[in-house]
Amino acid sequence: MKNKIEVAIFGGGCFWCTEAVFEKLRGMILVVPGYAGGTKENPTYEEVSSGETGHAEVIKIEFDPNQISYKDLLTVFFATHDPTMHNRQGTDVGTQYRSIILYTNKQQKQEAEAYIKNLNESLLKEGKSVVTKVNQFTQFYEAEDYHKKYYQKNSSQSYCQVVIAPKILKLEKKFAELLKRTANHNL
Repeated sequence: MKNKIEVAIFGGGCFWCTEAVFEKLRGMILVVPGYAGGTKENPTYEEVSSGETGHAEVIKIEFDPNQISYKDLLTVFFATHDPTMHNRQGTDVGTQYRSIILYTNKQQKQEAEAYIKNLNESLLKEGKSVVTKVNQFTQFYEAEDYHKKYYQKNSSQSYCQVVIAPKILKLEKKFAELLKRTANHNL
């Protein structure tokens, strides 16, 4: 029997970061950076960076729900970026860095909204709230090739060391049970 593959789309700041995080999770068939949530067809990185397209930097994930649940993906998504920051993550500022979930089915929409509701209840005492938008997925535009697997290819670059590496470390410490198992990986 063939496994059912699902698609999820998340935007949590720079797509180099989200791609690097989600590539480490088990059940990932494909993790691709790109643009979604806007109006311009076939946008370029430069156009999205201008803030004029309405698109966010996102990742499109194809995953096996028998290996990892959508709720687990939500948990990792919300733990590896700040969903209370409006149109920014760290020094990355602009609408293209907004926190967004683009659901591909009714179940994902319900799970994302419920997750945000629970997260907001826990943030209430801090006077914060989640700004993550939950919208229906319509169109995804793949990023240029030089953005793909950026962290893997450029891990010694300063942005990767300062911004992405700490997210990977947090993922490995907090979510070890969700990581891919490799031949030399003793969990």
